[in-house]
Amino acid sequence: MEDKTNIGKILILSCGTGGGHNSAAKAIKENLVEKGLNVDFIEYLDIINPRIRNKVNNLYIKSTRANGKIFKVVYKLGEIYQKTNLKSPVYALNFLNKNRLYKYIIENNYKYIITTHLFAAQTLTAIKKEHKIKFMEVATDYVCIPFWEETNPDHFIIPCTDLENDFIKKGIKKEKLLPYGIPTAKAYREKYNKEDCKKELGLDISKKYVLILTGSMGFGNVTEMLKELNNNIKEVTFIISTGHNTKLLKILNDKYKETKNIIILPFTDKISKYMKCSEIILTKPGGLTTTEIATLRKPFIHTMPIPGCENYNAQFFKDRKMSISCNSIEKVVKNTKELLGNKQLQEEMIKNQKIYIKQDTCDKISKIVIKEIESGEEYEK
Repeated sequence: MEDKTNIGKILILSCGTGGGHNSAAKAIKENLVEKGLNVDFIEYLDIINPRIRNKVNNLYIKSTRANGKIFKVVYKLGEIYQKTNLKSPVYALNFLNKNRLYKYIIENNYKYIITTHLFAAQTLTAIKKEHKIKFMEVATDYVCIPFWEETNPDHFIIPCTDLENDFIKKGIKKEKLLPYGIPTAKAYREKYNKEDCKKELGLDISKKYVLILTGSMGFGNVTEMLKELNNNIKEVTFIISTGHNTKLLKILNDKYKETKNIIILPFTDKISKYMKCSEIILTKPGGLTTTEIATLRKPFIHTMPIPGCENYNAQFFKDRKMSISCNSIEKVVKNTKELLGNKQLQEEMIKNQKIYIKQDTCDKISKIVIKEIESGEEYEK
């Protein structure tokens, strides 16, 4: 590994409104550090006001409850506001934070900033109007979400060439767009042996496993879905990840602690290995998790989304035959049965994943960042 720590520090900013933004940020950091760079990852609100970070993150989690009805309304309002060409209230709030963030950047001598979240991107845009800074932003959903058009990065990493027109129509300049994909950690890109992963996790190498992912918050009507899957599909063992949702963990443990073909997981840092052990995966359509699965080249089913950007994620994958999308528990059960028994369908999904989901996203991002830093421009003090 070449030591590049002397070329300057890099700051990666994210926000904990859902796990995907942080996971993408950590994947970028991992790759840059591997290439010998000096990198800090921090949640944006920890710089601005640590006391409100948990409040903002919890507010997001609450908006996704009751099948995401509140989040659906908020997202729809954002799409409507996007069409007015007026600055959003979200931008106005983040504009107020520009002096604090710029002070932090200068005091810590960062040469380049990357953000995987809109909030930080808006604040960096406000700073850029007054000071010479360089920053890159990274989209983590398969759609141009409301208010990305209010940002002005040097480079904007988007998931796919097919989405360029969506971003351009929303007001992003084409020359800023780099369709490199959504960054995923090395664990999802390296070669693996399924049996070795099973042994490492203490799983039976002779059994078939279906992994059910509920996102970092344990979203959705999981108890009913698991009940129907277990009642109708007997030839597999179900592994269900409950994320950080301790209430869901307790409910499922109480109900299925004596059930041999159901494994209930609390939050784990080994989720990539559980993915590798599985025949197929069921997941809500989060942009990052969906990309991780497709990067592993795994057949999978999208369960019911949090209304908003996850609808677009599911549609993107469905249209390109990379997954099956379901809008009801009945369809989840039906399609799980079909996919488990249809090797041809599984192979078609994997073939299409290889076409649309690239495995070199982090390498491409790192190459751009190194080039930008080595250009030698200094920030204004």
